[in-house]
Amino acid sequence: MTIKVNLQDRVAIVTGGTRGIGLGICEALAECGAKIACIGTNPEKMQTALEAIRKHNVDTEGYICNVANTEDVEKTVEDVLAKFGKVDILVNNAGITDDVPLGAMKDEQWKNVIDVNLTGPFLFTRACTKPMRRAKSGRIINITSISGLIGNKGQANYSASKAGLIGFTRTVSKELAGKNITVNAIAPGFVETDMTAVLPEAYKVEIKNRIPLARFGRSEDIANAVLYFASDEASFVTGQILTVDGGMIM
Repeated sequence: MTIKVNLQDRVAIVTGGTRGIGLGICEALAECGAKIACIGTNPEKMQTALEAIRKHNVDTEGYICNVANTEDVEKTVEDVLAKFGKVDILVNNAGITDDVPLGAMKDEQWKNVIDVNLTGPFLFTRACTKPMRRAKSGRIINITSISGLIGNKGQANYSASKAGLIGFTRTVSKELAGKNITVNAIAPGFVETDMTAVLPEAYKVEIKNRIPLARFGRSEDIANAVLYFASDEASFVTGQILTVDGGMIM
């Protein structure tokens, strides 16, 4: 169950919004009245996602976009502004993994993960802060990971990208505070998605044994944190990293 906050008529961009945590975030924001600009790369998954989001009776549009491409991102934000007239909330959720030990990691495996997970949020944040600055209002929420806080074997690229996103969050929060734009991040632990579904069962049991709450998170656990940061109730909160991991790294 998601919490209820009033986001009526606010416009939210959610990258990686067509599945998993991203789709859960889109639906939660829509439930609270926000209009949704759903960003993804797969047209079929986009159509399925839009059908789910539109059940909440809010104005919703899908945009196919490579988050790591400057021209794509700037054109997408222009299109969102042309349709909705503003951007109130940006959720930088899009992310990929390509796990391999450091010694075997190829240049492109490093670059691809950094491009999507870190350059993508930079590009969308830069583009969205222009209308937010004019409005002197905005909420930016970055989805990082506990891997960016504690590291994880085989994830030098992913952990570096998520740690970089934490530093990015804290720096940009200071730059934008004077314009009444808050910037916060959420660091999920292990969450039930298609990415974790493929993990070996024995590894899942091992991980759950390390989580005090003894379960994986759900998409709504992350979505609830997004709703808080997006709400008026969080107007005095910026530069924060909220860990949502069942107590795994405390």
